Amino acid sequence: MNPVMRWARRLLAPVLAGMLLGGGLHAQGVSPRQLVEVSDLGELAVSPDGSHVAFRLQRASVERNTHDTAWYVQRMDASAPARRVGEGGQLLRESDGASLAPAGVAWSPDGRFIYYRALLDGRVAVWRARADGSDARALTRDPADVRRFRLAADGRSLRYSIGATRQQVRDAEQAEYDRGIHIDQSVPLGQPLFRSGYLDRRGSTQRLFGSDVIRSPLLAGAADRWREIALATGQVRDVAGEDTASAAPPGGVAAFTPWKLAWDAHARRAAMLVHVGGWQGVGPRPEVELVVATGKGKRPLRCRDALCTGQPITSVQWRPGHDEVVFTLTDPDDSQAQSIFRWDITTGRVLPVVRTPGLVNGGRAAPGGCGASAAALVCVAADARHPPRLERIDLESGARQVLFDPNAALAAEMAHVPVQRLHWQDATGRRFNGLYFPARRAGHGRPPLFLTYYRCTGFVRGGVGDEWPLATLADRGISALCINAPPSVQDAVTRFETGRLAIESAIDLLSSRGEIDRDSVGMGGLSYGTEVTLWMAMNTDRLAAASVSSIAFSPLAYTLMSLSGDTFFSRLHTYWQLGDPETTAAQWKRLSPVFNLQRIDVPVLMQLPEQEYLHTLDYAVPLIRDARADLYVYPNEAHQKFQPRHKLAVYERNLDWFRFWLQGIEDPHPSKAGQYARWRVMAARQGAGDWRDARR
Repeated sequence: MNPVMRWARRLLAPVLAGMLLGGGLHAQGVSPRQLVEVSDLGELAVSPDGSHVAFRLQRASVERNTHDTAWYVQRMDASAPARRVGEGGQLLRESDGASLAPAGVAWSPDGRFIYYRALLDGRVAVWRARADGSDARALTRDPADVRRFRLAADGRSLRYSIGATRQQVRDAEQAEYDRGIHIDQSVPLGQPLFRSGYLDRRGSTQRLFGSDVIRSPLLAGAADRWREIALATGQVRDVAGEDTASAAPPGGVAAFTPWKLAWDAHARRAAMLVHVGGWQGVGPRPEVELVVATGKGKRPLRCRDALCTGQPITSVQWRPGHDEVVFTLTDPDDSQAQSIFRWDITTGRVLPVVRTPGLVNGGRAAPGGCGASAAALVCVAADARHPPRLERIDLESGARQVLFDPNAALAAEMAHVPVQRLHWQDATGRRFNGLYFPARRAGHGRPPLFLTYYRCTGFVRGGVGDEWPLATLADRGISALCINAPPSVQDAVTRFETGRLAIESAIDLLSSRGEIDRDSVGMGGLSYGTEVTLWMAMNTDRLAAASVSSIAFSPLAYTLMSLSGDTFFSRLHTYWQLGDPETTAAQWKRLSPVFNLQRIDVPVLMQLPEQEYLHTLDYAVPLIRDARADLYVYPNEAHQKFQPRHKLAVYERNLDWFRFWLQGIEDPHPSKAGQYARWRVMAARQGAGDWRDARR
């Protein structure tokens, strides 16, 4: 859109606000807070007799800025409501802020108890809860946190591993604080150095161990020490290591390098997904082959049916008591929609179990597996219009039955939200797909469009990172499109240009249908989505406003991360074809916003985690000084923000940002006066074209 026209729209903002907002932004429809406080389910485990399933529920609380978790046990026949059996404690997270570390739930052989890891009272311990809900208590009371555990096959003992004690970690952190922190390749530069890793509601000093991005607590590299507890007496003794004798895969596995493996301990056989062709972890994944190994010297069984050959299989598991492998297809050409099949390894037949428009697995991440009994699967089902719920799926008939639905109220709201599974092509014939939320129109004319680019799986709340409330935007009159990036290629320019073509062809399609105003398009993204958003801002005139939540590579980021050494340099060269800014100057000028500041002629909202924002300052500060960017930093946040209050603030500010730039609407709440004052200055500068004069 012409910048003067955008500024003219600003002048109408107070009028539009009075006409369209009325009582503010809290009209009927799906609110940002509802999206933040969605209940998620995971850690599914079916009891040995197949009659019950254990699972963990987690729900964000904005009011207390935490996540409530609890363990439940539910009858598989749904003859009784789910029973809460124990507290789940704080969520155990990985260093990216979003990924959850497994709790490791296990049933006792007699089905009377479940065992799980939980962070409660400041320590990670193994807990045991009675399946009838009558009692839950910690079994381990070590001065160190439990890393892993395994219940013995007979249920009489439990082995678990620990590392450095909590006091040793605190002492090491304090010693560094007192003596000064020595900077070497293990120190993640660009974030505060003392107890700045704030996961699991505990501050910890972080280090890089063999990675330039994956962080771990100080002393995380301490070797495992294994202990065993006799469950009848509570007696604890040190042992040499994990008891793996009963879980060792058959000798036939050694002939393969499995990507995924499911071990059937009773029949001593393994189902595997094996990559067809070599793969070094970069570029598109090669095809996988579904193979069963039954023992050393025995010929492996390969699934030859068309339904399991050349298909995007992402998980495998055994059907208990049967010669069947249950596997899941995750369709990259349809927003990761999942289907489940079963392969009879004796006859070679493959039969469908269920097809869905979304995820049907063991939690929120696409690769997770369902719980399984001889008769049924129990899965977490979620799609664009349906928040997560627990379902029983009959393995013979495919019949589905809801066992537990903690999001029923939100599901009722989402029933009124139109969502389309969109497929389109660019001019070269390349196919793309995504999820489209048409605007609930207000007034005359075509609505604006917001789009985000990366992945759109399951119940899509706000794109990868959950930062742009898609359903809320649509409810407020801004159509929203989440685009699935096609399989990655190593060449960065090709990768970003593919994204550009996907985005521009989607805009053209929706505009040709009369569904959007092609001159009022906003875009946002996290991580790879941030890179593509900035690529669009630097290389096209299709955007009217942008929002990013991660870094793009710049010389400052290079300096801060280069101390990591070969790991960093290899990744930088492989994915971005970048070396140091002098020897690969041409590529830096193509990719980095630092060298393209005058080409960024759209306002950019930057909502960044404290862990990363320093990496952006060589391009963020010039944009802020030119009134082209507004920067917010969220303390104690990692790559993907996880604190509920921060998530809500990000959602609401993104909503305000795109309503301001695409609709000319301001929320009259007094607490937001400051942000709108800054944005009006940005709009005035944009209309004046100060930096465009320099660009000419």
